[in-house]
Amino acid sequence: MKEIQGGCCAAKGFSASGVYAGVRKNPTKKDLALIYADCDCSVASLYTTNLVKAAPIYVTMRNLERGTARAIIANSGNANACAPGGEENALKICETLAQELGIKPDEIIINSTGVIGVPLPVDAITGTIPQLTRALSRYGSDDAASAIMTTDTVPKQVAVEIQVGGKTAHVGGIAKGSGMIHPNMATMLAFITTDVSITSEMLHKALLESNRITYNRISVDGDTSTNDMVAILASGLAQNPQIEWKDTDYRVFLEALNYVNGKLAKMIARDGEGATKLVSCLVKGASSEEAAEKLAMSVVSSSLVKAAMFGADANWGREICAMGYSKAPFKPELVDISFVSDGEAIAVCKDGAGLAFDEDTAKRILKRDEVQILVDVHDGAFEAEAYGCDLTYEYVRINGDYRT
Repeated sequence: MKEIQGGCCAAKGFSASGVYAGVRKNPTKKDLALIYADCDCSVASLYTTNLVKAAPIYVTMRNLERGTARAIIANSGNANACAPGGEENALKICETLAQELGIKPDEIIINSTGVIGVPLPVDAITGTIPQLTRALSRYGSDDAASAIMTTDTVPKQVAVEIQVGGKTAHVGGIAKGSGMIHPNMATMLAFITTDVSITSEMLHKALLESNRITYNRISVDGDTSTNDMVAILASGLAQNPQIEWKDTDYRVFLEALNYVNGKLAKMIARDGEGATKLVSCLVKGASSEEAAEKLAMSVVSSSLVKAAMFGADANWGREICAMGYSKAPFKPELVDISFVSDGEAIAVCKDGAGLAFDEDTAKRILKRDEVQILVDVHDGAFEAEAYGCDLTYEYVRINGDYRT
């Protein structure tokens, strides 16, 4: 497996575009994205666990009952959630796009991201769809990745090349996410494409497996959004023997999918609203993977831990406190904690008790833009890593007047 350029257009059969449609106030920021497949694709998608779901989620759920899809359209600047005429507007966009592309409306995945409760300017979107389709390009991943950004500071995309069944294949994708990030999934959209030949059933199984250890292990602020979605289209144009069960080819594909989703998930965590650093927590020696995951997620989700990371304060008591309310089994008297960055580590806790350590060294480590909290609970052979970011003044500023 090797990382390549191309994002959501790296796989055979896919093109993409991103334009300004007028959903956002700033005309210099693209706000409407499209990914289009030349052929029918196997498809799988996962959605927010929030009881309140945006209208496009319901439309997509119904559309994907057919088991294939051809296109993904998404706008930024407006969530089309809890808004008047939400489903009707989503359907109107699908119908307009389908007519323009010569496909069926129920072959379209649709989503939105942005402000909740505000009517979607549907006419602005439908009026821009001809321009959006004309802009489709095999080199359009950059534009599509930019068009789905809200408070993101950078576009997020990645792609890899693999060998499956003796054929060269590709997996790539784009994502957005910066705030309202917390499992299961978050205010995040991830659109993945592949030219691997795989059934929709196996694609769904792979996405479930991958999502569990990638997007479900990131947290920015503890909020789960109304619009979260990760969707994947598989064109089959790599012409490998179709993957129909969990064989060797499935494992190769899953490894590539994990790489793409994992890298996008870490990009989301690193780009948390107002964040200055990526903060990860690796829990080792747990009694089960589930226990390790709960412990790690509790640490990276803690507002106090995140604030200490912002201040470069080696206040390790916040980590063990967060572990204590995670409801995961562990023995506090066996816990070791270290802070790690750029190959430098400092131990701050041994057997559940504080160690004497050099504050200047600790501060130097914690001031870096990527910090790992390493925890060993000495209770088994399992481990899991979760990802988050620090909590800054800028996060409050962004969300204090997000709508106005």
